[in-house]
Amino acid sequence: MTALDLSSSVAVVGTGTMGQGIAQVALVAGHPVRLYDAVSGRAREAADAIGARLDRLVEKDRLTGAERDAARARLTSAETLSDLAGCALVVEAVVERLDVKQELFRALEDVVGDDCLLATNTSSLSVTAVGGALRIPGRFVGLHFFNPAPLLPLVEVVAGAATDPASATRAYETARAWGKTPVACADTPGFIVNRIARPFYAEAFALHEERAADPATIDAVLRESGGFRMGAFELTDLIGQDVNESVTHSVWQSFFQDVRFTPSLAQRRLVESGRLGRKSGRGWYDYRDGAERPEPHTAEPADPPAHVVVEGDLGPAADLVALIREAGIEVREEGGESTGSLVLPGGGRLRLTDGRTSAELGGVVHFDLALDYRRAGRIALAPAGTTPPRALAEATGLFQVLGKKVSVVGDVPGMIVARTVARIVDLAYDAVDRGVASAADVDTAMRLGVNYPLGPVEWGRGLGLRWVYELLGELRRLDPSGRHAPALALHRHTHVSDAGEGTPS
Repeated sequence: MTALDLSSSVAVVGTGTMGQGIAQVALVAGHPVRLYDAVSGRAREAADAIGARLDRLVEKDRLTGAERDAARARLTSAETLSDLAGCALVVEAVVERLDVKQELFRALEDVVGDDCLLATNTSSLSVTAVGGALRIPGRFVGLHFFNPAPLLPLVEVVAGAATDPASATRAYETARAWGKTPVACADTPGFIVNRIARPFYAEAFALHEERAADPATIDAVLRESGGFRMGAFELTDLIGQDVNESVTHSVWQSFFQDVRFTPSLAQRRLVESGRLGRKSGRGWYDYRDGAERPEPHTAEPADPPAHVVVEGDLGPAADLVALIREAGIEVREEGGESTGSLVLPGGGRLRLTDGRTSAELGGVVHFDLALDYRRAGRIALAPAGTTPPRALAEATGLFQVLGKKVSVVGDVPGMIVARTVARIVDLAYDAVDRGVASAADVDTAMRLGVNYPLGPVEWGRGLGLRWVYELLGELRRLDPSGRHAPALALHRHTHVSDAGEGTPS
């Protein structure tokens, strides 16, 4: 099954920001496009707005004047649904209400031919449920574009329970012909991106509620150590706290209130207070005129240790040994315990977080996971209340001499980056094993949909699945609610990986 022929007309129903974006994508790809909106006059306004964006593309040398004129000639506004007769594809981008969408598609079936592909751009509703009332549900698919649709490459192509495989394939190939990067996905709450991304927000909010650190510090650690483009607090302020919470609540309810997806009480209070983020002037941060952005906690300069002793295997932090040597600090390597430590001159021990608290281990100083210890600009340290001041000072000085800013955070299990990444990896393996999507499509979706520095399957493989599994196991021990319990899929792949395999397909 191939993509729709460029001579085939594409209709977009709903002419808000997303509808206009989808229409522009189809139009620039070369299709005749018809716009329809239930509110009289909006389709014409949307056509004018799209025309203005085409003008800007010409100004930026992304379209020629002739291409713009041809695209404008292919764009029409429809006064009634019956004007969409003869279209080969209709994409809906109306309000996120199941009853509204179902009524729309039932009406469309009376207008379009039986071979017309029908698609919803829903981000939170079940594709199966939306298409369940149709006479021919096999031709119904999800085409979930990301906003802004003309710029972001990812499209989740969602097959509902009744979707004909040929329809899903045709939608997939059409999205690819439009210059997008499609990923195939089963109909599951949140699809790929909104399902697997939940811990990125949930762990940050939980850390704030646990008083591990303030939002600015957590965001800085996620960016400068974890390699994420934005921190969770600034990103949800950009998205809109009400929008982000609504998606979280939808996924949680759709999974029958699975504790792994529990919404944040702190975010609920933010929404209730009207602090919705940038659009309202205040969210986690204050965006009003004259407001100052809070700075992350950064430790004062400290003297580096003269030497360190490396005991055991540092696991995902093994690159630190070379960095310490390059900084001119003497490194002595010894065997010893399997959990690696950096022993400081004053007798303090520095360890990569493993899900236990520093207090449990007699006052060691835990340090957080980094995407790349060489390139990281900041490292978080978590001392216990009983940690000797000299140990914390030497640990701080060590990372500072490596060129890192240091943020000292509360003694919480798993710290910030480690527990966030571990949970993302866990949900990714769970999704692959449940047939939501292939490992390759999961990684593609998370890199392109939310700009993760690595796909979570690849990330887990690089960290070592046993390290991820054991860290989550310690978190589950300390929080028996089940929120951090590793999925059966991660357990299975951890033990398979011990035999030399372990990457899902």
